[in-house]
Amino acid sequence: MNLSKETLYLKIEQNSVLQKPDVTIKDVGKIECENKEIKAKVNQIRLYKFDASAKAKKRQEQTFSVLKVIELIHKEYPQLTITNVGEPDFVVHYVRVPEHIMLQVMKAAFICVTMFFGAAFMIVTFCKEVSITRVLDSFYTQVMGIEPSGPTVLDICFCLGLPLGVLIFYNHLGKKKLTNDPTPVQVAMRKYEQDVDMTIIETRSREGKSMDVD
Repeated sequence: MNLSKETLYLKIEQNSVLQKPDVTIKDVGKIECENKEIKAKVNQIRLYKFDASAKAKKRQEQTFSVLKVIELIHKEYPQLTITNVGEPDFVVHYVRVPEHIMLQVMKAAFICVTMFFGAAFMIVTFCKEVSITRVLDSFYTQVMGIEPSGPTVLDICFCLGLPLGVLIFYNHLGKKKLTNDPTPVQVAMRKYEQDVDMTIIETRSREGKSMDVD
């Protein structure tokens, strides 16, 4: 078989989470090749094996260079042309025992409650510092010509507009979104995941623990 004219396209994801110790190319990315036989065999090439013993950590990670993946493929197909269209470095997380669904729900509920009361405290602190009530009362007096004796229409509009503005900004209400755009929370979480991945990759690389070519 003449492989000099065959080209394999490799796209590796920056972050992969697995619940099995054996890591294959199929687990961490996608490949495309006109030769279906080559594609099937390359998908099954093993990159790494995590420690799955009882004494091992429940969560492990290993970083790789895409050159290591290309090296393993070339061991099987030396003449194969490989084009990388994905990440140059990537990290694989192995979760031996996944968290119970109830524990995940409890963590999410705790974070939501903490954020709710934290945001409420910040809003109250902001309003108290700049005295929103005094500003609204002064504006009401200038427009109506009399001092307010209780809550005014401005206070009601402020109380209704504040949560409405928060909902519009976060683009999220229960399971529904106002638009198809990702919410600010989703954007922040994706950026956080990328920062964590890059930190792990760079730290492992400096420590010489990343899987790379010799």
